[in-house]
Amino acid sequence: MTRQDAFRPRWTPEIAERHAALGARLEQLVPCLEVPLHLAWIDAIQQLKRERGAVIMAHSYQSPEIFHGVADITGDSLALAQAAATCEADTIVLCGVHFMAETAKILAPDRTVLIPDLEAGCSLAASITADDVRALRARHPGLPVVSYVNTTAAVKAESDACCTSANASEVVEAVAAEFGVDTVIFLPDRFLGAHVASQTKIRLVLWDGSCEVHETFTAQQVRHTREQFHARVVAHPECPPEVLAEADFVGSTTAMGSWLEREKPERVALITECSMADNLKSRFPGIEFVKPCNLCPYMQRITLPNIHASLLERKYVVEVPAGIAAGARRALERMLAVGRRDRV
Repeated sequence: MTRQDAFRPRWTPEIAERHAALGARLEQLVPCLEVPLHLAWIDAIQQLKRERGAVIMAHSYQSPEIFHGVADITGDSLALAQAAATCEADTIVLCGVHFMAETAKILAPDRTVLIPDLEAGCSLAASITADDVRALRARHPGLPVVSYVNTTAAVKAESDACCTSANASEVVEAVAAEFGVDTVIFLPDRFLGAHVASQTKIRLVLWDGSCEVHETFTAQQVRHTREQFHARVVAHPECPPEVLAEADFVGSTTAMGSWLEREKPERVALITECSMADNLKSRFPGIEFVKPCNLCPYMQRITLPNIHASLLERKYVVEVPAGIAAGARRALERMLAVGRRDRV
């Protein structure tokens, strides 16, 4: 018997009764046969959270049983960063990918930050290194660097500011004004960079990175979805430009929710990670969600069992070397100073 098997929680009628409302919600979002299994883990995790003085932060791309079942704080990268900066809990369990856990540790250096799976990475973060940033600076002397938050701590430390898709244009403009330039190096996502360039007069030097979830969407898929299902289309700016050109709205994960709240379409297709639509179904029961989506293999590595193991065994602890953390913190604080300025 493995250590995890020894601590595997068992479903009981008492657990079902205790979490009846959550169980009813999850039955609308995940296969109903899975709900009793999820509730047993959720009950055990909630007990461990109390014992450990922990808070669980979950990104919008986490599956519904995590997002709705155990998370104390949910949202996009900016929301999680803002929450980490003001967190008072002893322990943060970051249910997302590794750069998010690094960001939490940088902004909450006195807290213990755990990530349930060390292999929860990011194709964007892996597309550029600190050496690459230094080489870019050498080729473009005097230009400031804005790094998308989907980067490693080492890359953030070589940057002048970070941004998220919620405030990328505003951060670029603020950095250009601060440094007195009309050109900014923007990395690593070339599609987000192209979208930002269309929203501002600042010229951008782009890096050739992309998100493996969003880069595979095509304009043909969008047209088919609109024609076949008569759906409104909302796309994340990490998608290729031809996809964004076909969309009714382009915005960050949080901006998507704001658009749905305002427009209240009968049927909508979210061109982004699948779990985003799953989690919004609960908030917008009157909207039918069409799902021409892709799953992020890294986000899917986070599960209820390994969240439980993370709390039980205090693994895996995320550390960022002090020198890197100091530089990255300066870049992240510029991002937080701009805040959320979604263009909706």
